[in-house]
Amino acid sequence: MTKYREIIRLTGLGFSQRNIMASCGVSQKTVVKVQKRARELNISWPLDESMTDTELQRLMFSKESKVSANKRMPDYDYIRKELLRNGVSKKLLWTEYMEDCRANGEEPLMYSQFCYHIQQNEQKHRATMHINRKPGEQIEVDWAGDPATIIDPDTGEIIKAYVFVGVMTYSQYAYVEAFLDMKQKSWINAHVHMYEYFGGVARILVPDNCKTAVVHNGGWKNQQINETYQELAEHYGTAIIPARVRAPKDKPNAEGTVGNISTWITAALRDEQFFSLVELNLAIRDKLELFNQRLFQKKEGSRRSLFLEEEKPLLAPLPSTRFELSDWKTATVQFNYHISVDGMLYSVPYEYIKKKVDVKVTDTTIEIFYNHNRIASHRRLKGRPGQYSTVTEHMPEDHQKYLEWNGDRFRKWAERIGINTYTVVNAILTSKRVEQQTYRSCMGLLKLAEKYSDALLEAACKKALSYTSSPSYKSIKNILVTGSVRPESETTESTTTHKAHGITRGADYYRR
Repeated sequence: MTKYREIIRLTGLGFSQRNIMASCGVSQKTVVKVQKRARELNISWPLDESMTDTELQRLMFSKESKVSANKRMPDYDYIRKELLRNGVSKKLLWTEYMEDCRANGEEPLMYSQFCYHIQQNEQKHRATMHINRKPGEQIEVDWAGDPATIIDPDTGEIIKAYVFVGVMTYSQYAYVEAFLDMKQKSWINAHVHMYEYFGGVARILVPDNCKTAVVHNGGWKNQQINETYQELAEHYGTAIIPARVRAPKDKPNAEGTVGNISTWITAALRDEQFFSLVELNLAIRDKLELFNQRLFQKKEGSRRSLFLEEEKPLLAPLPSTRFELSDWKTATVQFNYHISVDGMLYSVPYEYIKKKVDVKVTDTTIEIFYNHNRIASHRRLKGRPGQYSTVTEHMPEDHQKYLEWNGDRFRKWAERIGINTYTVVNAILTSKRVEQQTYRSCMGLLKLAEKYSDALLEAACKKALSYTSSPSYKSIKNILVTGSVRPESETTESTTTHKAHGITRGADYYRR
């Protein structure tokens, strides 16, 4: 603001224009203009004590007074809204304003006056309010503008490292870490490390409008938080309140600390070379500790002391487990009541066969949801593709009974029937790399005894072994179906005697 009062005072005291220029820091043209205007208005020193600087300015050079009463003023609300749109300029709006004035028979402002009044109106909307933050209430997070650099030790390539900044709003206690990108995984890991560094969780988290935080931000009433980011907030028991678009004053501490970080950490390391992200972050951590311990200029203590004394005791405790970054997928439950995730198979209750389910995948767990309800959970399988993770309770009852069988039990059952049956069953059990793959064949073979008798099955196995050392279930069944074998007479008589007394199964059957 031009020092009209001081120019008039020095003029009244007889100072030269050169001295007035030097004292007030204005040009000679301004001094001449003020002196001329003061003479026109008959204003001289001393001035009326009740006259303020604003009133003096309005009296001498108010542009508003030059605007005739019949000139139409701009629609400030409309102009403010339109200037936010891409490609819209004041020149374009003034042209439209001129055309509208002429169409309505009104006198328009010239372009310079048009811009002046818009600027004056904007000043009224730039008022800011200091908000007293409560200790432990809020954390502001953002990416620093200027990245650090790493040198690839093999190729010598310069690689950018992006700097994450988290600030406790009350104490301005900061956390800083560098990452190779600004993607979702880095963003989430930065928050996990930040909370662990602070040793607790604040009630509110204020991020910028990056895509890893906000999918859509239409203001406080219409915000859509990134799904993974929301999961992190729920895990730590905090609330995410994104800063408004183009409103850096919503997170002034992060914005201010970003500048300080650039000076005291990034710039301080500008002459050092780092050949890995680990090296860079170790150097950043050293500088960060010094930054947090640096004394305030206008108040007692440091960021660290203020945080430890007043803020940390009020933080919520960390959860018992770390938050794990998750990936969501969709799968269909197959007829074997398993779903396939990255080549591995995980069981689901058989009632959900052919249903589409949502799968939450982390580094260590697989969680399966149907209509937002968790129906199964598994430890994530690693290594060779095709592995199964099966929970017995997910199986139908008849399948659960099947799990009770093993190779030794099949051998004992076969041995009670006869040596030839035992030999065939043992050959079948050893015919596959995975023994469990032969259980169906063994079960089918031994159950043939219920239909044809133990003696006939033993005879069929003996005949099959005369052809090959590894007969199959199908070949033995064909022998029995065609009736090409008969049991020994003693076995037949014994069987007939048992049937005459109404006994169809011997005691050995119940020892299986």
